[in-house]
Amino acid sequence: MSSLEELCLDFVNRNTPIIDVIPFNNQLNLPSSEDIQKTFKNFQSNQVISFIDYFPKANEFHCYIYSYPYIWTDYNNITNNFRGGLFESVLKISLVDERPFEYEFFLQIAKSFPFIQQLHVHNREQQKNDTQQWSIIEYSHLTHINLVQTHENYLEQFLNNTKMSLLNSINLRVDYNALQRVIDNFTSDVTRMNCSKIECLILYNEPEISLDLKDYFSHAKIW
Repeated sequence: MSSLEELCLDFVNRNTPIIDVIPFNNQLNLPSSEDIQKTFKNFQSNQVISFIDYFPKANEFHCYIYSYPYIWTDYNNITNNFRGGLFESVLKISLVDERPFEYEFFLQIAKSFPFIQQLHVHNREQQKNDTQQWSIIEYSHLTHINLVQTHENYLEQFLNNTKMSLLNSINLRVDYNALQRVIDNFTSDVTRMNCSKIECLILYNEPEISLDLKDYFSHAKIW
């Protein structure tokens, strides 16, 4: 191993649930991010990024290790602990956390992943600063968005054209009840522009496809 100079890493390790309510580092004797970094100190060609996320509600931790520059097209399970950087090869990402994703996080994602086409968000926690005024975030290549497993707060952020700019024909997966509330029972003006860019709308828990729904998403195929 001493002669190994190049290594590409990308994996996620999910351990079994934690039993005792004590600091998991003490119980499981997990290495710190600093310990992991020292393991790869002799790799000169690539920087090794490592960090550990703890999810108290799920009673599990995720350990992330990958080499940078990043060469893969997928980057999954991104959390608020995301370290930043530029990932021009990545086309598909998923965001997951038990803490809310705030505006600054989505802005960082747009900057770090300039060419993403598919985005899946899994976060049930409401944003804390969603009422503040921010500049519009732009996702220039985004075509597929999955917001089924999110608080409706995030759906509002993506559909509100004063917060988010969607530049392509969008394939959107969403819960019908959340959608109906966010667009104010098909009457909201601030979401109308981004909704007009949706070409495929896949609804979950949808009772029936009403005329109001068809009129509001006039360019979309609705499933």
